[in-house]
Amino acid sequence: MAIDEIKRNLESKMDQSIAAFKNNLSKIRTGRANPALLDSVQVDYYGSMVPLSQVANLSLLDSRTVSVQPWEKGMGAKIEKAIRDSDLGLNPSSMGDLIRVPMPVMTEERRRELTKLVRSEGESAKIAVRNLRRDSNEAVKKLVKEKLASEDEQKRSEAEIQKVTDRHIAEVDRLVAAKEQDIMAV
Repeated sequence: MAIDEIKRNLESKMDQSIAAFKNNLSKIRTGRANPALLDSVQVDYYGSMVPLSQVANLSLLDSRTVSVQPWEKGMGAKIEKAIRDSDLGLNPSSMGDLIRVPMPVMTEERRRELTKLVRSEGESAKIAVRNLRRDSNEAVKKLVKEKLASEDEQKRSEAEIQKVTDRHIAEVDRLVAAKEQDIMAV
């Protein structure tokens, strides 16, 4: 494996870590309604557990209400039960075929808990990025040890790897700050 390949590999893995972090952030509730909040809800569909998005259409009615439109008539009660049983603290109500899921107003204490959760998720993402940096640096050192790269190339590549790492960590910090601001907005 060449140094260029190590760098490309590093960049793509760090991008994947950032994408996973963004996905985790989208599941953390803010004051506004967001259909992605219900992604973790599993519904009993003829004996197997499937994600809610596979048995119903999710959309926003207004800034504080998510609407769930089941694709089959008999699924309404099961969907309501699944949302109620999830650990999201939501209380759905059905209006005919449509299920309304109002987002309760968050207390100041709950907002602070969520910002702590966001920070810990951010720290986990940074740790993942740093581990990728370490693995790449070790791969470069291995190339030098096997006489496939010079020590100058090692120093140069370690500096470039550090730049990529710094850029991705700055992105994590930016996402954490944006999410905290979103949570604390009343």
